[in-house]
Amino acid sequence: MAGLLILAFLILVAMVVAVPLASRFGLGSVLGYLLAGVAIGPLLRALRVDVEALQGFAEFGVVMMLFIVGLELEPKKLWAMRGRLLGLGGGQILLGIAAISGIAYIYGLPWQTSLVIGMILTVSSTAIVVQSLTEKGLLRSEGGQASFSVLLMQDVAVIPMLAAIPLLAVAGVAGSTGSTEVEAAHGGLNLLADAPAWLAAIATLAAVGAVVLAGAYLVRPAFRFIAMANLREMFTAVALVFVIGIALLMTLVGLSPALGAFLAGVVLANSEYRHELESDIAPFKGLLLGLFFITVGAGIDLAVVVLRWQEVVFWSLVIVAVKIAVVLLIARMAGIRRQMGWLFALSLAQAGEFAFVLISYARGNGVIPPDLAELLLLQTALTMLITPFLFILYDKIIAPAYCGSPEREADSIDEENPIIIAGRGRVGGIVDRMLDVAGHRATVIDYDSEHIEQLKKFGAKSYFGDATRPDLLASAGIARARLLIVALDDREQIDRLVRYAVGNFPDLHVIARAKDRDHVYHLWAMGCRDIIRETYDAALRMGRSAFEALGVDHQDALAMAEAFEERDRTSMQEVADLYRLDIPPWENEPLLEKIKELRTEWDPKLREMMDDIVAKGR
Repeated sequence: MAGLLILAFLILVAMVVAVPLASRFGLGSVLGYLLAGVAIGPLLRALRVDVEALQGFAEFGVVMMLFIVGLELEPKKLWAMRGRLLGLGGGQILLGIAAISGIAYIYGLPWQTSLVIGMILTVSSTAIVVQSLTEKGLLRSEGGQASFSVLLMQDVAVIPMLAAIPLLAVAGVAGSTGSTEVEAAHGGLNLLADAPAWLAAIATLAAVGAVVLAGAYLVRPAFRFIAMANLREMFTAVALVFVIGIALLMTLVGLSPALGAFLAGVVLANSEYRHELESDIAPFKGLLLGLFFITVGAGIDLAVVVLRWQEVVFWSLVIVAVKIAVVLLIARMAGIRRQMGWLFALSLAQAGEFAFVLISYARGNGVIPPDLAELLLLQTALTMLITPFLFILYDKIIAPAYCGSPEREADSIDEENPIIIAGRGRVGGIVDRMLDVAGHRATVIDYDSEHIEQLKKFGAKSYFGDATRPDLLASAGIARARLLIVALDDREQIDRLVRYAVGNFPDLHVIARAKDRDHVYHLWAMGCRDIIRETYDAALRMGRSAFEALGVDHQDALAMAEAFEERDRTSMQEVADLYRLDIPPWENEPLLEKIKELRTEWDPKLREMMDDIVAKGR
């Protein structure tokens, strides 16, 4: 008991120290977990902790993660992904195996060993990639969706890989096909290991069918039954029973438990209990995934790395480079261009968690010698450790480089109107439409070429280009324009354009879109005097609807919203006059004092006005 408590204490301390520090320095949580594992690895080995067994337990976090991902992916969306699954996924697996196996064969390894090494290293890390993409908000991007499609296909491909490895045994390579390693390779006991192929196929299809039927017809009644107890922990227990049961069933028939959990999640994507399941599973998923990453870091034996560091580092970099090159080729063939192609390639550059299983299984079946297996384990762990740095490379260098260089030249503006609109998205589009129907023609400049091409089909004319560029604004006639409407999405671009327009054209009326209250103060300090908060009017309307939902008359609700708006606008100008661009708002003492003073003065008055409006309405 004491040993278990010591182990739990060490791991949790490593988590709570390393992960916040890594996040603080912009390295991401995954790298924090990996570095924590590297740091406590020697201590775990000194305590004789079985890191591999711990990693096997922690891999259940991957199962839970894919279950949650499945909950967010409706069956229709999955069916729509079939082309990407087969095209991108199949292409990456086949080309990756060919490239890596070819290098291993040229290096002098037997063709059987080379082929298995290709299989092992082609598969990427679902845990690291999905976690990193989700953390950065990139999972739903074009590159993120392509990566996810490939990862799903790889999970499926592990099954035939496990079946093929025993057929590729190399004469003279010592192997052990003991039950422990076979079971480890399959994630546990496989009841169909010795069954005829036809029986295994039927049982596998039956297991998948059982998961689908359970998701469709068993979960809802189970949750309704548990709801009668009115105990929150029972919902959590049922959610865990469901996910663990699916993982166990998939393991018993030799399938990937993560794949089964994903399938169950997709089946339940349209369920009314979807959010309940997600909230119950998420905490366990987060902790187990963190534990998995820590065990990967702890599995890096620094003593062996020091002895063979040149070999380990060189081949790890070769693996990463080859996988990036293969995926970039596939991205180009699939039409995934620019930064999305790089995101796709960098995401899949590492070896994955299934590599640990496949290496163990290949070694046990006499395909890979022990010394080579040890080297492959280190290379797999190191490529996983490199991955967060690749995401940092994407964030800091690749994405900004593409954002700064348009994929096409800016359009030549062949008209001059008294109104210029910068940005034709969800804000600028509505403004342009309102002005157009009233007979006011505007010159619209937008940076999204695809959106502009789509608008052309509806008869809307916009010009492609960066609206913050002085030369493009000059060609649009800003020196003679009466009105500039800044409807851009990016705060930095809004600031840049407002600063340029206000500073160089004093007679130009500038209407600027502000992201929030602080941005209003910022733009006011720049000299802009017509500023619109992008969500302010919507928030006022929601507040008014809330009053009505609470029984307030419609006209009274309107009056209450107007009273709040009047007070808010008046106080904002008083605060804005004290705002300074050279110091943060929380360090501006006069501004803080003014805000406190206004709240003390206005809040009681506003409450009195609201009560008076309601009383008169009655």
